[in-house]
Amino acid sequence: MLHLGDLKKAASAAPARSRGRGAEPMPDWPARFVELAAAARDTRLQAFYAAGAVAGDSALKDVPMVAIDVETTGLDPARDEIVSIGLVPMDAACIRSSASRYWVVRPHAELRPESVTIHAITHAQIEAAPDFGAIVGELLAALAGRVVVVHCREIERRFLDVALKARLGEGIEFPVIDTMALEARLHRAPHPGFFARLFGKKPAPVSIRLADSRERYKLPRYRAHHALTDALATAELLQAQVAHRFAPETPLRELWC
Repeated sequence: MLHLGDLKKAASAAPARSRGRGAEPMPDWPARFVELAAAARDTRLQAFYAAGAVAGDSALKDVPMVAIDVETTGLDPARDEIVSIGLVPMDAACIRSSASRYWVVRPHAELRPESVTIHAITHAQIEAAPDFGAIVGELLAALAGRVVVVHCREIERRFLDVALKARLGEGIEFPVIDTMALEARLHRAPHPGFFARLFGKKPAPVSIRLADSRERYKLPRYRAHHALTDALATAELLQAQVAHRFAPETPLRELWC
């Protein structure tokens, strides 16, 4: 993942926010996928939606998932693009590393030196890579029928939506389990006591960046900013969160967004 003092870093110490009165209601994802399948024009998107969405009352232990990470030329989907994608099929108990996928794709936007420093994908690699549009079918097939797992949904969901709109003329919607949002929820700062308020003391913020979150569960450190490695790291983090904080029978709707 691209962290660069970025959106993820900005969110990493922020308090978690629950769905308040003014928040948009959670879609009925199975019903929404039926609508989207009927409305989609591209056959690859039609097939993705036709595979259906997992019901929100499904127990976590029964939910097929896929962890995904993207590396980008920057942080603004309006002007930056995806340069690599990694994904790993998984569920709450098993990570299928042998079925993982990794693509380097050629963006229309120029690579900026600062982003190359982060993700280490070079101009030579980009020149030899296919356009994102060439791998759309494989990507959607790998995501179909599974709940997508990410660490900071604002990156993966927005960049994939914009990339599909640019190539297919229509975007994409899908539910996600966001391990960053879960970590924010699990480590929400406690309400300060009387004396803390009296003396203006605030609890130290807890970092919810991927590496720091993994460290709390005694997970090993991996090389950051490689899409496939970060996807694997996200998959392992979710499994640790589920093992420590949730029951196998927990309904999916309590985690996804």
